[in-house]
Amino acid sequence: MTDTAGLVIGADGRARCFWGGSTPDYLPYHDSEWGRPVRGDDALFERMTLEAFQSGLSWITILRKRPAFRAAFAGFSIEKVAAFTDDDATRLMADPGIVRNRMKVDAALANARVAAELPGGLDALLWSYAPDPKPPRPATRADVPAITPESTAMAKDLKKRGFRFVGPTTAYALMQATGMVDDHLAGCWVPAIGPAPAT
Repeated sequence: MTDTAGLVIGADGRARCFWGGSTPDYLPYHDSEWGRPVRGDDALFERMTLEAFQSGLSWITILRKRPAFRAAFAGFSIEKVAAFTDDDATRLMADPGIVRNRMKVDAALANARVAAELPGGLDALLWSYAPDPKPPRPATRADVPAITPESTAMAKDLKKRGFRFVGPTTAYALMQATGMVDDHLAGCWVPAIGPAPAT
């Protein structure tokens, strides 16, 4: 049962963000991954790609398909995906394990090519938009923003560089997922941690 702040008490007695206890598939992702700092170009490329594929869909759909996405996209190696050809795009569109959307597939390949050419790497670019210091955890579900000035600026910069399917809302979801911000609700049991060291 969800309380007025947006917390749900799990079978283990722990209070979690409303979505973290909505299905068993979310529990490990909520408890040990979401909101934890992610560093490294390939790791951030994976999160960026998955967030873009999630656009218009539920995150649980993407989470359940994540192993298939990893297999289809060569472990999200920027170097390997940047070298994908039209034949690879056709292969991806025939893969029932992933979301088969041609615009998103093309965007993922294009984004890998842009990321491969970034002078300082994807990690440095994305983390340059992380607010410092991090804002406090939201008190209630209603306090969780959909976009922020930082996500808007990130999306604008990414678009200018040639990235696709990363608007302000997707950029903010990326920031949440990779620990650039900590949007676990204030009463959530997951402990707050500081930023990960730069790569």
